[in-house]
Amino acid sequence: MTLLVLLVCGCTGSQRASQAPPAGSPAAALAAATKGPLALVEDRFRARRAADVSGFSLLDSNRDGLRWRMALIDAAQRSLDFQYYMWLGDTSGKLLLERVLAAADRGVKVRILVDDLSTMLEDETHLTLRDHVAAVIDGHPNVEIRLFNAWRSRSLLGRVLESAGDAERANQRMHNKLMIADNHAAIIGGRNIGDHYFGLATSFNFRDLDVLGIGPVSRQASGVFDRFWNSAWVVPVAALDIAVTPGQMERLRAALPGGSAADGELAESWLDATDWSAAFADLPRSLHAGTSVVHTDSADTDEVAHHMPVAIRALLATAREQVLITNAYVIPGAHAIERIREQVAAGVDYRILTNSLASHDVPAVNSHYKVWRPRLLAAGVQLYEVRPDAAVHSLLADTPPVRSDFMGLHAKAMVIDRQRVFVGSLNLDPRSWAINSEMGVVIESPALAQVLAEVMMRDMLPENAWRVIRRDDGELQWTAGAEVHASQPARDFWQRIEDVIFMAFPADLY
Repeated sequence: MTLLVLLVCGCTGSQRASQAPPAGSPAAALAAATKGPLALVEDRFRARRAADVSGFSLLDSNRDGLRWRMALIDAAQRSLDFQYYMWLGDTSGKLLLERVLAAADRGVKVRILVDDLSTMLEDETHLTLRDHVAAVIDGHPNVEIRLFNAWRSRSLLGRVLESAGDAERANQRMHNKLMIADNHAAIIGGRNIGDHYFGLATSFNFRDLDVLGIGPVSRQASGVFDRFWNSAWVVPVAALDIAVTPGQMERLRAALPGGSAADGELAESWLDATDWSAAFADLPRSLHAGTSVVHTDSADTDEVAHHMPVAIRALLATAREQVLITNAYVIPGAHAIERIREQVAAGVDYRILTNSLASHDVPAVNSHYKVWRPRLLAAGVQLYEVRPDAAVHSLLADTPPVRSDFMGLHAKAMVIDRQRVFVGSLNLDPRSWAINSEMGVVIESPALAQVLAEVMMRDMLPENAWRVIRRDDGELQWTAGAEVHASQPARDFWQRIEDVIFMAFPADLY
């Protein structure tokens, strides 16, 4: 989860180690397309509705998370904007990249903003948005790629050495997740671009959430995108010294799926789909009406300004009856515990679902979360932890016919009083709260809130999660129906060793 350089060097500094590459020219999102499937969907949904009302659909399954991204890309007529922490070069990354290039070929203007961490990552295909791949794609006349917190050195070793002069800045990542099509449709939530987030990995897949929004919420999201796109923290790939040789675009396209189903492993017919007319015809009737505010941290100066904590505290303070929270990484802090205690004392039903050690992809987070379990329970929280063998694993996390070894939680969502919803990128831990940039959308919609509340309550059932309780003797216990554990469940003994080792590292490292 964190930048490799921080594991290599522990130095800190207040000045950047070397001069940053030049920033790109200021630019703004294109106006909403006046024709095409997405313009028609918005027109049909917003007929006879107030000007500030958008339509929302919860993307509960990983299958739908991928399917609707493909649909929006294929339907775009004028513009596509992507802002992601990671865009990996695995099956889903290549599948979406191929469709993005096809959109650019037909004249759609594409902007891609990724954290520079993405350009350092390896995977089994070596086709993530690494330096040379990003530079090749950026060479398309209708595509521009920019990097958040880019460094002058483009080698891994060079970046490690360069970061030694300013580990604090190297630790600053852009964790936002956002996609906008034609300024009519936006997808906001927890998913990065990669197989674990779309149910296509065989080792494990995440239980994750996005929300698809149609209407004014898309223009709100565009404002967030533009704010980062024009930030001094962001530089164009074209400004970096990355060599591109003739024929690389052709070789890159040859390495993409070519419209076939995911490297021959997937048989789902929708992966080959290019005609989404039926899906868009049904969409306006299925959307839940609501008003929205898209919140974000900002990278307008030398330091990232953290507005998200203020927005979340304000949202939670509105609760009078119930707070439902699903969040992958929870390390709350004493002030949060006290606020929860006060709300519970005032009659608010508080329920939190997070990862167990057994479901964790980052056991180091559990090393710091576990000390807060007793305090959360003492504050009156009903606490649930995800099972790696949850019943929803095969239904929502895995995309058929893939069957992964276990399921982990990656979603970040809240429901307040069955009236208001938050979906975004923000974990409830020190890294998201005070280091990374984050974003999310708060939606006032009783209909959407009811749907999400039902999803969250289902995920807390014994077949999907253990409930953590305190016994009369003060010890904790994990229960799921007749199943009872006297110590925190783990997938294997090595996880328990890691759980102890990582207690020695800072909580905000992960």
